Amino acid sequence: MADGRGVRAVAGESFSFAQAVGGVRGVIEAVLPGLVFVVLYVITSQLTWALVASVGAALVAVVARLAQRTPITQALGGLLGIGVGVFWAWRSGEAQDFYAWGLWTNAAYLAAILVSLALRWPVVGLVVEAVRGGFADVAAERARAGHEGAEKAAPTEPGSDAAGEPATADPAPSPLAALTVWRKDPDLVRRYTLATWFWAGLFAVRLLVKVPLYFSGDVGWLGTAHLVLGVPLWGLVLWLTWVVVRGAHDSRDDQPAAGSREPASPAS
Repeated sequence: MADGRGVRAVAGESFSFAQAVGGVRGVIEAVLPGLVFVVLYVITSQLTWALVASVGAALVAVVARLAQRTPITQALGGLLGIGVGVFWAWRSGEAQDFYAWGLWTNAAYLAAILVSLALRWPVVGLVVEAVRGGFADVAAERARAGHEGAEKAAPTEPGSDAAGEPATADPAPSPLAALTVWRKDPDLVRRYTLATWFWAGLFAVRLLVKVPLYFSGDVGWLGTAHLVLGVPLWGLVLWLTWVVVRGAHDSRDDQPAAGSREPASPAS
């Protein structure tokens, strides 16, 4: 499996930090709007100009990708996130509210992760196995095959196919299988639980550092913490997750295919 971007990177055969965080261009698109905001606000103390400049930086990234006809998902997501922060800060007149949306989303992610751990369904396991099993691709293919089959089918008696033979069940595997089979492997569950704690630590550290700065109104340090605990920390957590997950799948791939009592590995 080739290296990927974001969470796809943890299911790859090898890990590239640069590619995992979106490459140089992706990092610039993620960091520049926030950097422009905090630098301009600290220098001028003019909230309006800082907000306008940050939106402008995000818009430039989207327009550049549109002009070059490259995928705009990451740039557009950054623009939407910046837009929410700008709206909150503009409405309240408080510069620290530029970061309020990020604090809320980090708190929501942390809560969801802790719930998954409490239920013994570590969310990293669901994410990684969905990527490895090609969940989205399989689901789309099944839907497309079903639609094409319905169009090509000739009218026949119920319970029989076009040749008059009894209809048989679709032999294609369920795309949901990869999302659950890993829980039968204790080693995978342990590894995914550890990796999920890495993710919980990511969001917890962000909140522990940034929430006090938010309430103190120290925009300069809050903006600095936002940048330091953003892309660099996310890349580190992805790498740690990859190390844990890759070791699990290496050991499973080395097991004998026949006569083994271990659960079969999900499709990849």
